Amino acid sequence: MARDEVILKAEDLDGYLTRQDQIDIDTLDKMYKEAMESFDPMDEQKIIDAYNAMGHKMQEICAGHPQIRVFSFVTEVGAHAEASRVISKLRNVHTSHQEFIYYSQRAYEMIFRMAYTDERSDKKNYITVKTPVTNPVQNYAVHKIPDIDEKIENSVMCVMLRGALLPSMIISKEIEEYSSHGYVTPFALFKINRNDEKAEADMEYILNLKNSFFNLEDLDGKDLIFADPMNATGGSLVTVVKYLQGQGVRPKSIKFFNTISALKGSIRVTRALENCTCYTLWLDPALNTSAYIMPGLGDAGDRLNGADAKSAPRNIMQLIADYGSNIAGLYRSQLYKIEQIVLG
Repeated sequence: MARDEVILKAEDLDGYLTRQDQIDIDTLDKMYKEAMESFDPMDEQKIIDAYNAMGHKMQEICAGHPQIRVFSFVTEVGAHAEASRVISKLRNVHTSHQEFIYYSQRAYEMIFRMAYTDERSDKKNYITVKTPVTNPVQNYAVHKIPDIDEKIENSVMCVMLRGALLPSMIISKEIEEYSSHGYVTPFALFKINRNDEKAEADMEYILNLKNSFFNLEDLDGKDLIFADPMNATGGSLVTVVKYLQGQGVRPKSIKFFNTISALKGSIRVTRALENCTCYTLWLDPALNTSAYIMPGLGDAGDRLNGADAKSAPRNIMQLIADYGSNIAGLYRSQLYKIEQIVLG
C-alpha cells in the first residue's frame, strides 16, 4: 500500500455487523429479489404490494436502530408525501440536470430540518429584516426561528468528493442561515473512491491523502457532518473516520446526511462508528453485486455535476467553476471556505 493511500476492505466492514443484522439484510435482499420478478413484465399492483411490505419491514428493523433516522419513519405523516415526490423526481431517468440540482436542494433542506429543527424547543431566535417598503417609513419584519446555535456552531463539513460537494455546500448554507451569528462551517475535503473492478462482497475503499485537503486540528472535538447523496455500503465514510481517529482526531459527534441510503449501509455505519447518526430522506432495501443501491437513482455525482471525461477528470476548483454563476452566487460563503482549504 502506498504511503499516500488508506484502503479499507468490505470484509472489515462486515465484521461490525451482528448476526441479527445479517439476517435483516438478507431478508430485505430476498424480498427485493421477489419484487423484481414483477418488473418484467411489469405488474404494478404486485410491485406496490411488495414495496409496502418492504417499507413496513425496514421500519420494523430501524426501530431497533435509534441512530438510523429515516424521514418517513420519524416525521409527521403530513410531510411524507413531500418526501415521496422529491425522491420520485430524483429517481426518474427523465429528470434533467438542472431539475436534479433543484430537487437535491429540496431534499437536503428536508433532511436538515429533520436533524436540527423538528424537535420541539421553547428556545427561539429572532430574525429582524429590513423590507423594500418605505412608505410612510422604512418597514421591518420579525420572524421567529428555533435557537439551534449550540447544535450547529461546532460543525465542520467533511466532503467525500465528488457527488458530495454540492450537498455539503447546501447543508453548510442551512447552518449559516439558522445561526444567529452567521456561522459558516469550515470544510475538509477527502478524495476517496471505490474500486469498481471489485464486487460488493470484496469491495475496496481507497482514500487518496495526496489529493485530499484538511487540517487535523480543525477536526478534533468537532461535530463532523458528512453529506453524500448516496450511502450504499458505508465504506467511504468508515474509511475516512477510522483514518482520522487513527491520527488522534476525536469527533464530538458524526452526522451522515443522505438523500438515499441502503439498509446495509446505514446499519454498517452506525455499528462501525461510535456516536454516529445517519439521517436519510429515503431508505432502499438492497444492493446489487456491484454495490449499487436498488432501486437507487443512478450515479448521483454525475447527475449533479455532469460526467468527467475519463482522460481529463476535473479537480475541485474546475468542478466548482462548472457549477456556474447561479451556484457560485448562492453559496459564495461556502466557496470561500473551500478555496481557503484548497489554496491555503
